Amino acid sequence: MEDDRTDRSRKAAPSSPPARPRPERSLLARAHAFLARREHSRAELRRKLGPHAVSAEQLDRLLDDLQARKLLSDERFAEVLARNRGARYGAARIQQELKAHEIGAPLLRAALDELRQTELARAHTLWLRRFGAPAADAAERARQMRFLARRGFSTDVIRKVVRARSGADD
Repeated sequence: MEDDRTDRSRKAAPSSPPARPRPERSLLARAHAFLARREHSRAELRRKLGPHAVSAEQLDRLLDDLQARKLLSDERFAEVLARNRGARYGAARIQQELKAHEIGAPLLRAALDELRQTELARAHTLWLRRFGAPAADAAERARQMRFLARRGFSTDVIRKVVRARSGADD
């Protein structure tokens, strides 16, 4: 009798519906999904969509179409990246990132020119937020300088920010 109850309980247990296969998304749908989240460079979108494309020609046509419809723009990507990263990083760090995204030289120069004009003020703001007080000794001053250097600020800017605040006359 115990076996009958066990069999009935097994049969009465709700079963999950059979798994339906997810429909394959088109290349255009994938591109729109990526671009809806944030700006992408052409090279970055090519890298993400490449495994899903039938051919390189199909991918190039899609990217050209997205650019023609102004949904994909390296210029806009460079501006957004520079604006978003500018508060935390220096021009050298942002330049590296833009090069990694294969942004062309003219767009790179335009984005970096604007950043370099405000680099001293941005470095000072970052230094103030992180440290808030002048370095008490050379070791602390070196630590503050390394912090700003890791963030991609130029050596001249770092010296101006840290030494002006610490009163050093080197």
